[in-house]
Amino acid sequence: MWEVDNDKPTVLAEMGENGSVSGDCFVKIAYEKPYVDRARNWHAGRVRVLPLNAAHCFPEWHPHDRERLVRFRLRYKFWATTNDGTRKVFTYQEIITEDLIEEWVDDQLINRRKNPLGVIPIVHIPNVSVSGSPWGLSDIEDIIPLNQQYNELAVAICDIINYHSAPVTVITGARVNNLEKGARKIWGGLPPDAKVFNLENGVDLQWPLQWMETLKRAMHEMMGVPESSLGQAQPISNTSGVALALQMFPMMQRYNAKKRQYTQGLRRINELILRTLFLFEPETLKYDPDTDGIIQDGQPLVIDPRDPLVYQTACEWPPPLPVDNLIKLNEIQLRMGLGLESKRGALKDMGEEFADEKLQELFEEQVRDAKEQGALDLITAQIASAILQMTGMSPTGDGAPAPLTGTTNSDTAGNTPPTAIGQPAVMAGAEEALMTELVTQAYGAKTPERQNPENKF
Repeated sequence: MWEVDNDKPTVLAEMGENGSVSGDCFVKIAYEKPYVDRARNWHAGRVRVLPLNAAHCFPEWHPHDRERLVRFRLRYKFWATTNDGTRKVFTYQEIITEDLIEEWVDDQLINRRKNPLGVIPIVHIPNVSVSGSPWGLSDIEDIIPLNQQYNELAVAICDIINYHSAPVTVITGARVNNLEKGARKIWGGLPPDAKVFNLENGVDLQWPLQWMETLKRAMHEMMGVPESSLGQAQPISNTSGVALALQMFPMMQRYNAKKRQYTQGLRRINELILRTLFLFEPETLKYDPDTDGIIQDGQPLVIDPRDPLVYQTACEWPPPLPVDNLIKLNEIQLRMGLGLESKRGALKDMGEEFADEKLQELFEEQVRDAKEQGALDLITAQIASAILQMTGMSPTGDGAPAPLTGTTNSDTAGNTPPTAIGQPAVMAGAEEALMTELVTQAYGAKTPERQNPENKF
């Protein structure tokens, strides 16, 4: 739903921007029904994740439970063309409750329908939680007055510099009309008491510049963003992740505060996505091996939408600071050598999102490599047998006879090898199937393969 039905990076970036600027992030979950466009192209249904402008959202919470949304109103203005061809501003309003959904344009009701989901499909994520309030705190709320003062001072200093970059010429004791203006001009015949000079800059910009630096430092301290994190030139070093985290400690504090809020909000969004998907596309309740990855032992092949465990999801955050992969690999290898880490845990530590699918992929690759190696050995043995039959000499050069083509579980004397005595029929059948597969791998015709772009783990 995130990557196919929606553009996940764009949606998440818009959510983060809305929350950071306004302090509150609102997300609406809706279902877009399948349709055929005018070019007769088929568009499948999809679950939409729609970030909303917080200025257009008017939620109403329960008076005794600030996490329970009882009514939500979306209101904004838009331009449209009337029947007579004139452009006019209209007001759109959508009111959502657990039972009904109403749509209004200006004061006219245009649609009223039942809420099929039974819950309000709106998720509110406070950017930074405030004790005793359902609203969040913006990242830039405290910095706006300082930023305004900083900009005003920068404009004043810029005016002073612009004024004195083209200085004013002051002339006393002479008439300006008689003097020719321009570069490389010579003025002569001036009265003895005449004076010509440029208006000098008598303003000392040292103190205004120092005050600007003080304001900038105050903004960094208030925002929790170290000055070194904004791309200033720094000596290259191999600083460890722990030392870098201590250096960026104020930023890490804000990161952890926001991560708590957005983790809870993303889990709620995932729950509404699944409920919407199961409601409008009930066939997705069945397991599809082509798109749903692998299934563990004991997992049902059909999901029960009434089971609350179905809607429990985890939100894994990658490390925000850069990590040296070589150091990380050495640490994981040491823990695995001591028996303190598994392959699945190692993959998760390295940032692999789907560890089980990755392990299955590695296993299938090893099986495929073993079969291809077996097919290669079979071809090599047949070539060696052909050389032996044609020349009477072993291609290995050690004097040992090469195996003859067509030999089975008995040797040349007709004796059955000890390994085949008492062998179960199941293992014999498995060996037969494996031999058939090896022969097909070595000599069988290969059909063209195609890849399903949606078949990904």
